[in-house]
Amino acid sequence: MTKHSPSDRNFDPIVEHFAHKIYGSIKGEIRQAVIWRDLKNQIPALIINSDSRPLRILDIGGGLGQFSIELARMGHRVHYNDLSKLMTQKAQTLAHENGVFERIQWSNEPYQSLLIDANKGVYDVVLCHAVLEWLAEPPALIPALAFLLKPQGLLSLCYYNAASLIYRNLIRGNFNRARQQNNQPFNTNSLTPDFPSSSSDVKNWLITSGFLILSTSGIRVFSDYVPRKTGGNLIKEEVIEMELRYATEEPYKWMGRYIHTIARLQSSSEL
Repeated sequence: MTKHSPSDRNFDPIVEHFAHKIYGSIKGEIRQAVIWRDLKNQIPALIINSDSRPLRILDIGGGLGQFSIELARMGHRVHYNDLSKLMTQKAQTLAHENGVFERIQWSNEPYQSLLIDANKGVYDVVLCHAVLEWLAEPPALIPALAFLLKPQGLLSLCYYNAASLIYRNLIRGNFNRARQQNNQPFNTNSLTPDFPSSSSDVKNWLITSGFLILSTSGIRVFSDYVPRKTGGNLIKEEVIEMELRYATEEPYKWMGRYIHTIARLQSSSEL
């Protein structure tokens, strides 16, 4: 299996900045709102009833643990993993506060190590949010996720949208940055990846790895581009409402700062 590369991004040095910037703002609320809506729409088995069973779910790059914690509260068997030790500690503290620490399996290692430790086809669902854009070898990720999923298993993949980075630089007049080629390492003090993957590349990686794409949504399709907030953009609830409305509509979803895709791993008989 592929070994962990030291160039894969570890957020230990800027955990506090990450927590405040991403989850302590409307940006995080929009991300959570869009992803949860997609998950509930495409994975009805998340709602456990008398006729269903708990799912085995892997949360790669689990961050502060919001998804792992809520899924554990819903009754599922959750495995949280994040490369950052400090991020994992924060997630564990939050899990203790919510009374679900013991319901979650915790690991703090590069995702490549999971391929060595786990048997093929272990999980019903894999969440992988905001990981792809920080890897030294992005094309290796999706085949690895396919290895971890059961046939018909579901993948929730959220990744930074390369088109949005170019568009933002064009709006701001950063033309040299927009022209920049993929020959520089990421800025270790920034939460904006230097070289995110294109949606077309991600789609090809999913298809060649045996996935059938079920849904695609944009996250923050307009609010990040607003230079001066007026009118409804001053009201958080209205911004979230409109973000949810346009998250799945063409062509707006493709302008999202992140793209959220849910895909199903096809069985060999379907390929």
